[in-house]
Amino acid sequence: MWPAVFYSFLALFLAGGASGQTWCGKNYMASSPIVPPGGEFPIPATSSEPLVAFRCAPAIRPYLPEDTSTPAVFIVDTPLTHLKVDNAQAIDLPGHGALGDLAVTISVNGRIVAKENVPLNSTTAEVSFSLRTLTPQTKAFDVSCSAIYTANKGKTQKFTASSSLSFMPDPPKGRSVTKMDLRTGALLAKPATGEDGPYETVFPIGFYTDFSSYIAANLSILNDLKEQGFTVVHPVPTFDNLTALNAVVDRMQELGLYLMYDMRWTYMNATNVTEEVNRIKNRPNLLLWYTGDEPDGTSDPLDATSNTYDLIYSLDGYHPVSLVLNCENFYWTEYTAGSDIVMQDTYMIGNNVTFSNQWGTVCTPDYGDCGCDNCKGEFEDISTRMDEFAERLWVNGWDRTKAVWTVPQAFGGSSYWTRTPSGKEYVVQAVLGINHGGLGVVAWNDPTTPDIKASSSLLAKSLPTMKEFILDPTATFSHVKVDRIDVGFWTVGKQTLLLATNLNYAPKTFSLDGVHAGKNVRQVFDSGATVSGREIVLESVGTGAFILS
Repeated sequence: MWPAVFYSFLALFLAGGASGQTWCGKNYMASSPIVPPGGEFPIPATSSEPLVAFRCAPAIRPYLPEDTSTPAVFIVDTPLTHLKVDNAQAIDLPGHGALGDLAVTISVNGRIVAKENVPLNSTTAEVSFSLRTLTPQTKAFDVSCSAIYTANKGKTQKFTASSSLSFMPDPPKGRSVTKMDLRTGALLAKPATGEDGPYETVFPIGFYTDFSSYIAANLSILNDLKEQGFTVVHPVPTFDNLTALNAVVDRMQELGLYLMYDMRWTYMNATNVTEEVNRIKNRPNLLLWYTGDEPDGTSDPLDATSNTYDLIYSLDGYHPVSLVLNCENFYWTEYTAGSDIVMQDTYMIGNNVTFSNQWGTVCTPDYGDCGCDNCKGEFEDISTRMDEFAERLWVNGWDRTKAVWTVPQAFGGSSYWTRTPSGKEYVVQAVLGINHGGLGVVAWNDPTTPDIKASSSLLAKSLPTMKEFILDPTATFSHVKVDRIDVGFWTVGKQTLLLATNLNYAPKTFSLDGVHAGKNVRQVFDSGATVSGREIVLESVGTGAFILS
């Protein structure tokens, strides 16, 4: 996405230099008064009594006729909470002993398709059903879930939830399909070359990539990106030359690179969106759509992203929709409603996040634009933003149906940012995003420095190994942070992926004692980290990935 300053200058230019321009709802010019921006995400109220946030969702979106040969699955979540989140309902728990089960019934378009007992306070329950009784259709099916809980002295309580099921007809021959595994949020796709093959998990890693002056001018750059291990290319419009666009996408397909198609300049125009979707939707290497680029910081209408989302699904329906949000807390729900994948772009490296060198003003929660909204100027800005997005998804009941990706900073030396990150700093940003739930890494922007390109390539080449843990729906995840060393653990069977990144500008060590009993340690990624006995030794802003068994 364009750095925030681009939009700030554009708004100022269009307004003829008038005061009162805003970014993230805040005035940022020295001549403008301080006015609270509004639009904050509401903090859920607290209940003194326990609540159950009963929810259900299909495991895969969309299902296709090819999926009828095996049982389909609904995920049923029954977590207990004291927060009044979406669909949280009061529950009368037993005074002692086991919590027990919920007797769950799931109906599709009014017809019962599954009944099963599900443990209370669970987020791993799966209920099988058959697609054979349904006829595929482009419109999503309505899903109703109900649950009966029997607790104190035989008293029964009933809980309900609603969802939708996408069971689509086979796409036209040659058109790709990108499924979302809603157990993890991961993408599933067939080979980007268009050749027949099974659906496999895709961990998107790549860059927003200059189009006209870069890849369109030299197609061999795409060969380099493939050799460097990247899986996705996100060309940045405008695409005025359709011949050049076709040549780029053709070459990407030949190489097996997935396309992230960007409509940032046209997504508010229904005619343009219709033309672009119909032009691109049959591309075998299309992975997903991208609409609003930091729409939360501009004066774009709040309903534009949702309207475009609905339009794209009416025209295609076989690929998810993404956007990126720049603001920490500004009409987040309204913008996120128009996406399946919400990205965050927290750029804090080489940036004074408390005083704007562009506008000569301070930056506070109510005023100013420092290019990193409500940031502290440390790597933790990224993990905080990722955690906030994930928490808001859960509060809204969207944690199963939407995923979060991260956008590392791979630029600098202008506007708010006095320098470009080093390669190791790029890796810290990317891995910090992954450790906090990020299922895609798309940096702004390419061309970038040789150091960043080399480090990002090493990370990309290690992801085929790491994704077998990160994207596995059976993986058990845990996370620790010790002395600003951020560590994620994904356990599958008898092996664990450990992904550790040092947020300090000084060497640090992380002891495996007390956190994992595995004695065999195999390193799969090195950005300034090694293993010595039972310790992970990390250089300044060093990162490493290890498989423990």
